[in-house]
Amino acid sequence: MGNAVAVLVVDDEAIACRRLKAALEQAGYVVDTCESGTEAIERMRVRPYDVVVTDVRMGDVDGIEVLDAVQRMHPQTKTILITGYATVELAREALAKGAYDFVAKPFQPKDLRAIIDRAVNGLPRPG
Repeated sequence: MGNAVAVLVVDDEAIACRRLKAALEQAGYVVDTCESGTEAIERMRVRPYDVVVTDVRMGDVDGIEVLDAVQRMHPQTKTILITGYATVELAREALAKGAYDFVAKPFQPKDLRAIIDRAVNGLPRPG
């Protein structure tokens, strides 16, 4: 299993974490989940991930702060932001800060898997 892609899913909704974990594990990824940005940052201090998928709006530490922490600690890690409150400004800010991509909810797990595949294969972001 040595080459399995490690993905960290961060969402303050437990159900969203469970759904994404199941969908991504089905695709062969090794998936950890966190229900807060603070927990995600602690987890990343212990181990690097290939991809971090984080919700933008969370209580303690938001997705943009998680993105900043990923960039500082593991610049090679690709960060994908997901949100139910997509705005052009937010997407621009996320991409300017180095996010690999930005996905609006609701989305299909297969669409997220396709984005993760592009990210881990070093392909440019579509668009």
